[in-house]
Amino acid sequence: MEDLQDILKAHKLSLEDYEHIKKILGREPNLVEIGIFSAMWSEHCSYKSSKKYLRGFPTKAPWVIQGPGENAGVIDIGDGIAAVFKMESHNHPSFIEPYQGAATGVGGILRDIFTMGARPVANLNALRFGEVKRDDEIGAHQRYLVRGVVAGIGGYGNCMGVPTVGGETTFDKCYNGNILVNAFTLGICKKDEIFYGRAEGIGNPVIYVGSKTGRDGLGGAVMSSDSFTEESKSLRPTVQVGDPFTEKLLLEACLELFKTDYVVGIQDMGAAGLTSSSFEMAGRSGSGMKMYLDKVPMREEGMTPYELMLSESQERMLICAKKGTEDKVIEIFKKWELDAEVIGEVTDTGVMELYWHGEKVAEIPVDPVSEEAPVLDRPVKRPAYLDEIKEVSIDTVRRVENQEAFEKLIHSLEVVDKSWIYEQYDSMVQTNTVKNAGSNDASVIRVKENKKAIALSSDCNPRYCYIDPKGGAAAAVMESGRNVAMSGAQPLAITDCLNYGNPENPEVMWQFAQGCEGIKEACSALNTPVVSGNVSLYNETNGVSVYPTPTIAMVGVNESQEKVLPSSFQDENDVVYLIGDTEKEFGGSLYFKELFDIVAGELPKIDYEKELKLWKFVIEGNKRGLLKAAKDVGVGGIAISLAKMAAVGDKGFLGNFCFEDSRLIFSETFSRALVEIDPKNMHALEELAAEIGIHAVPLGTIGGNRFTLCDIEMDMEKLKDIYFNTFKKEIERDL
Repeated sequence: MEDLQDILKAHKLSLEDYEHIKKILGREPNLVEIGIFSAMWSEHCSYKSSKKYLRGFPTKAPWVIQGPGENAGVIDIGDGIAAVFKMESHNHPSFIEPYQGAATGVGGILRDIFTMGARPVANLNALRFGEVKRDDEIGAHQRYLVRGVVAGIGGYGNCMGVPTVGGETTFDKCYNGNILVNAFTLGICKKDEIFYGRAEGIGNPVIYVGSKTGRDGLGGAVMSSDSFTEESKSLRPTVQVGDPFTEKLLLEACLELFKTDYVVGIQDMGAAGLTSSSFEMAGRSGSGMKMYLDKVPMREEGMTPYELMLSESQERMLICAKKGTEDKVIEIFKKWELDAEVIGEVTDTGVMELYWHGEKVAEIPVDPVSEEAPVLDRPVKRPAYLDEIKEVSIDTVRRVENQEAFEKLIHSLEVVDKSWIYEQYDSMVQTNTVKNAGSNDASVIRVKENKKAIALSSDCNPRYCYIDPKGGAAAAVMESGRNVAMSGAQPLAITDCLNYGNPENPEVMWQFAQGCEGIKEACSALNTPVVSGNVSLYNETNGVSVYPTPTIAMVGVNESQEKVLPSSFQDENDVVYLIGDTEKEFGGSLYFKELFDIVAGELPKIDYEKELKLWKFVIEGNKRGLLKAAKDVGVGGIAISLAKMAAVGDKGFLGNFCFEDSRLIFSETFSRALVEIDPKNMHALEELAAEIGIHAVPLGTIGGNRFTLCDIEMDMEKLKDIYFNTFKKEIERDL
């Protein structure tokens, strides 16, 4: 093959990979085959750098129906009903083209869910941007990215009729060169009506359905497996273009198909398009496949087998149907005005055979493509910066008056209300949303089928993960579970999106390995197994990697949709209690970031027993009818968490509590909550706390037109103005 070095470089393959491919095939590969191996062995598809560390994730529990390895994870939520959910990244495409990158990220995760036979009922997203407050070109570009990403998410989700009920958005300079866009979808189905991505049964037809194939997204999986440089701006053609109206038709057609017994297996065409879907379906069943690529519906002239196999055109699925049902399957999709063509059949050869107008253009054994993908044992090295930052503590920085600190922290874009974002999302479509974005803590939807409620929360504090990669990842699991528990639901399982920098950097690889250990430890201790997830590496531009950002989405169940706890103040004269212990813990805190522009210190202590006691206290207190509201103590400590409850609840607060060191109102000690109760229940609440073995201290009373705590105070009108209007002013200032 001429210019072999250039071809391998373009496909991100090494000479060692090429020799391995020759050994698998027993001959020289052609360009189509090189393209297929390149996509399937890309970081994005093969997890070659991360697979070693993902082994050992806890994935089983009595309520887990399907763990990792399928399109999405599935848990039993009782009464014959299952929840199907997963989170995926679309970071690289969203940085290059924010609207389409984010939109197609939503489209892809939706397909992962309805491919399993579930109707999508809720979306979340976790977004990380750079320094939007800057007055230079970087700041302007970051604000442009925020607007584009949010419009893309809203545009796609709203057209699909799936509510976006919550999520999180944070900002840090480490994301100036690489934003992160993580999309989550949850669907509902009967637990005995779940479909899997398999192709089995000799002679069964393989049917292509959905949109026609074009050249958009060519090389997307490979592009997402590399770092960015200045030249990356030319990668726009590798970003797919989405059509939510077609996806809506595809959703309804698939759900109609699932009511029949025609389907053997079904797979979304996501990253690496027809290549990954066909190889994964055959691989899961140990079968082979013949595909006739000239039968693939095309929307562009002169397309080649290489382009057809690697295109990432959106809104497409691959179905293995029972022999003899082809016409009936095609009829359903034609009714919904979608393309549907038989393009192949299942064989027992264990080989993928591709034909083009009668000529065989590729022949690849299926198993080695996935089973023999390189599993890299990359060098790891503990970052030197960890020793430099751990000496910083609240006692080594200058003392700031609490009032000044509070005013600074309450203006933080991490704290203030993001209604500018979530008001662009339809959160109430399907009429199941009980607690949506802006309500604090977890979002909640009702399950009409069994009268229960599902709580879901997406969380990660990248600063914690920077100062302690293992502890920070564990803390993300704890926080997502804590937020779910604050709504009165029992946390059950997680999906994750592991966003890290360049794995070729030993320090990044060390961060990743540590993060995986933290997730394993926390999920085991808290009994919240991992049922699905995604790894996104190479989040780096010009040699600068993002902070470790292992985003965790927790799903939990409340046995009664009538007992969902709010997370804001409800009634005047009620008493607010602090549950849990507070220590002098400021490592990675918002206090350090906003007042001193540092990310340093030691992570607050992790105590899983205390965390579980807190969950039990809130869930049990809710069941007994003692609690009116509950909110976890998060970034900014008690002061900021209380202020958020006051602003969202539109009620003042008279705090008559203070610590000996008054700065502790900003401490970020884990495993704490704020609960609101009727004064007549104070004795019962304190009895419950003693019963469970957790501390409960009254902080003050709800009411009035001021917010006061310890030595800070603010007029409620001013507090609400800052909380509700700051973000919009910042993001729209270029318009």
